[in-house]
Amino acid sequence: MHIGIAFDLKADFLAKSAVPRVDGPDDLLEEYDSDATVAAIERVLTARGHRVTRLGGGRRFAENLLRERVDLVFNIAEGHGSRSREAHVPAVCEMLGVPCTHSDPLTMAVTLDKAMAKRVVASCGVPTPEFVVVERLEDLARIALPFPLFAKPLFEGSSMGIRRRSRIGDRAELEERVGQLLGDYREPVLVEEFCGGAEFTVGVRGQGASARTIGTMEVEPLLVPREQFVYSLEVKRNPNWADEIAYRVPPQRPREEVERVEKVALDAYRALGCRDVSRIDVRCDARGTPKFIECNPLPGVAPGWSDLSILWDRLGGNYDTMIGAILDEACARLKLA
Repeated sequence: MHIGIAFDLKADFLAKSAVPRVDGPDDLLEEYDSDATVAAIERVLTARGHRVTRLGGGRRFAENLLRERVDLVFNIAEGHGSRSREAHVPAVCEMLGVPCTHSDPLTMAVTLDKAMAKRVVASCGVPTPEFVVVERLEDLARIALPFPLFAKPLFEGSSMGIRRRSRIGDRAELEERVGQLLGDYREPVLVEEFCGGAEFTVGVRGQGASARTIGTMEVEPLLVPREQFVYSLEVKRNPNWADEIAYRVPPQRPREEVERVEKVALDAYRALGCRDVSRIDVRCDARGTPKFIECNPLPGVAPGWSDLSILWDRLGGNYDTMIGAILDEACARLKLA
């Protein structure tokens, strides 16, 4: 097949004076990929006998897709500029009748808005922490949720805006943290009950009734009590991250406990209409009840660094088989050779 890769690079945005904002936080480009990730995907697809073309993202993607005759788009493009940015590439593909990997534009848009995703999964009986969407500081007056709470930007990923201080213990901290998030990211803030139990991320592949879990990874804190732990950007960026956390694959927990976590992830995946692959974050509350936190239908695939890559490696696979599995799921769904 002739496969086009859709992607957005940090380097592309750094070249634009308007992004990142000079007054913005240092994680505004956290979602975007490096050329090394695109090259790694290209290498895997080429090794499987496919012709590969780099299509890029944004307007360049649309222009290149109109010019190139590709059989399939392998999509890792995060998009830019709106809460539906992850839906841009699949929407263009859908409009032009070009098949693509990963979820469709509706799922991409719904899942990036964390409150919308929670409303959908909750309507299907999937447990999720109670939450409030804050659009301005005055909205804090109507929050009656018990502390501790957790605050993060409403429609970002890759732990953008999630710091060690995202766990909030009182009203003064809530006002300070939410005010900073509103100013930094210029979008609403999700404030939800903080779940102080074990934290997991679950890989899921397939579609609908055929969807199944890839595996589950527990993120175990090593330096702070679990009830205080935040899987923050500081942890993920720390070159000595192994001093702070341990990735347990499989989790060192009773099988029935892991199965409850995986059921929440699988039920959420199906409720949101995900396809091909997604990564679902689940955290247990103080009573040990697993709850849906968020869904990433466009999980990072940076070799050796992204959570899905780490999970896949620790299950005994490698980067080539992971990218191959995503491609195979799409081909089976689309009935492509």
